[in-house]
Amino acid sequence: MPRPAAPRSLRALLRAVLRQTRGATAVEYGLIVAMIALTAVGGMSAVGHPISGLFGSINSYLTTAR
Repeated sequence: MPRPAAPRSLRALLRAVLRQTRGATAVEYGLIVAMIALTAVGGMSAVGHPISGLFGSINSYLTTAR
């Protein structure tokens, strides 16, 4: 990929920087992945305790059924 020519003025430099979207897209994808990970961890921890209790009660039921 060829390098763009150097800007001639501060205004041209600012315009060139504002036109670039590569870094912004990477940051957005990173934020999306972080939100998905936080949601997954929160959901698993919220569901984990009731399921653990359910397995505990099943275990005690099966132990007394012998």
